[in-house]
Amino acid sequence: MKIINQHYINSHFVKSNGNEVEDLINPTTKKLIGRVTLGNEKDVQTAIAAAKEAFKLFSKTTIEERSNMLQRLHDAIMDKAEILAQASVEEYGSPASASYGRTVFAAKTFLFTKEALQEFEFERSMGKTKVIMEPLGVIGAITPWNANYTHICGKIAPAIATGCTIVVKPSEISALQTKLLMECINEANIPAGVINIVNGSGAVVGAEMTRHPDIAKISFTGSTNVGKLISKGAVDTLKRLALELGGKSPNIILEDANFNEAIPMAVSIGFSNTGQACHAGTRLIVPENRLEEVKKLIKEAVKSMKLGNPVEEDTILGPLVSQKQFDTVQRYIKIAIDEGAELVTGGLGHPEGFEDGYFVKPTVFANVTNDMTIAREEIFGPVLSIITYKTEEQAIEIANDTIYGLAAYVSSSNLEKAKNIASKIVAGRVLINKGVHDDPYAPFGGFKQSGIGRDSGIYGLEEHVEPKAILSYKE
Repeated sequence: MKIINQHYINSHFVKSNGNEVEDLINPTTKKLIGRVTLGNEKDVQTAIAAAKEAFKLFSKTTIEERSNMLQRLHDAIMDKAEILAQASVEEYGSPASASYGRTVFAAKTFLFTKEALQEFEFERSMGKTKVIMEPLGVIGAITPWNANYTHICGKIAPAIATGCTIVVKPSEISALQTKLLMECINEANIPAGVINIVNGSGAVVGAEMTRHPDIAKISFTGSTNVGKLISKGAVDTLKRLALELGGKSPNIILEDANFNEAIPMAVSIGFSNTGQACHAGTRLIVPENRLEEVKKLIKEAVKSMKLGNPVEEDTILGPLVSQKQFDTVQRYIKIAIDEGAELVTGGLGHPEGFEDGYFVKPTVFANVTNDMTIAREEIFGPVLSIITYKTEEQAIEIANDTIYGLAAYVSSSNLEKAKNIASKIVAGRVLINKGVHDDPYAPFGGFKQSGIGRDSGIYGLEEHVEPKAILSYKE
């Protein structure tokens, strides 16, 4: 069993001042694999003080110096990519077939940001005024468990690029993965105090970061409800906020789409990361007259996706992350049945033979109406709702009838028609005839209650600077 009792502060591994302990459970077996000692307010305050002191010099570094740091962070993670990926399989239940690729993507975040940095204008002219884009200060980052490396690296990269220092609170149930990432950061030889990581709960560590006056901005990825709490907590110090929150993403299949391709892709989109993805397309919106065809294709697609032990290379669907998440998904499946949705495949309980882990049956419901609970609320598990439409206008109306607006998907054989539909959907990203978010330079973030601000590329860097106008700079 592995014991995690240190944070990473001021370029040192330091023992936690807290004494609360969290068990780390392998979701495939439900067996105890480790324990993490959670930090307290003193740990957070120490980390923030280190970041504040480091900011004095780090904010003055050159683009070249920061570019080199981004490169070193990438290289350090790639050196341990296999070990990092294995930890994700063990601690999170991420299938091995996807874990290594996600780890590499996390490392490449630093290279993508390095490229964006070369294009970013820190000095601009507006008439006679010189505008300087200055780093905000100390960034407080709070990240979730569903893609630990990706989210942490995605917060660190733009902070480094813009000359900000950072304190990260990762999910406490990802502590084994975080420990390995700390080691990579330490090996990258980043100046002391620039990157600090404190394990702990949101109620203690996250709350202290949110209210602390020396944190200039909170960058949070997680649920909409927690994002609202952070917004309230940050208001007294008027912190800048970047909140990437929940989603209930629509996937519109137009009448002229190739259903033999679009439906299997829709299942992959809905069940992405075993459904534990904020951008998962969990509302499948299809022509009413094609419903029976869709149901048949859905069953075939689900049957072709192997559910099993995540260490096996051909596994597509692994377990959910925890007992809590398992119970949540079971509750939503029962609600859907009680509200009258038609069960196409899946249902309540464990898949046969997988009772020893947090496995759920990949589940699809048909005859779902957009006012049902499973069509309104984010489930965060492999549960897909099929909703039918009579006209394209109705499909758009259904897609937009949600409090969320993170991602959306459109399938059509007519690209111009698909583009027209995409332009009418209220979402931060709309993917046409594809299910993979494979453009790392495009902005990522949501409309409505899916968040505030954007990650990735130039847009992510803009979130970490404040414009200072120097008037009469030119005669």
